[in-house]
Amino acid sequence: MYIGIDLGTSGVKAILLSEQGDVLATQTETLQVSRPHPLWSEQDPEQWWQATDRAIKALGEQHSLRDVKALGIAGQMHGATLLDSQHRVLRPAILWNDGRCAEECALLEARVPASREITGNLMMPALLRPNYCGCSATNRRFSVRWRKSCCRKTICVFA
Repeated sequence: MYIGIDLGTSGVKAILLSEQGDVLATQTETLQVSRPHPLWSEQDPEQWWQATDRAIKALGEQHSLRDVKALGIAGQMHGATLLDSQHRVLRPAILWNDGRCAEECALLEARVPASREITGNLMMPALLRPNYCGCSATNRRFSVRWRKSCCRKTICVFA
């Protein structure tokens, strides 16, 4: 048997598959998005792990998990989960659909005109660098403590 986990913006979806790929059980756990200011979109990373834990437990209530051979995790990759040197979350995660850093994106593109050619991407608010610039510009205490970043999948793997 195999377990698949999809860590989405609106929910965590879990599926239990047989060796032959038949669906044995499914579970969806809803996630809340916080929008404390216009254009902001955030989530508490602890919510991701709690929802994942509930989803896996619900699969176990529908079918024994004793013979599970592997677990796969997929989920959104853009966004910013910022950690200190002890791997503690510094603030709510900034989601892919957050728009607060549009000004920082324009400034970064002006500062590095070849950024699109170098990275293959536009400077978008969902990317880490604009988010870091926006957060550190408004919160000096935060920027001093930030050491690492990760995506939501990493939070659940190491929780």
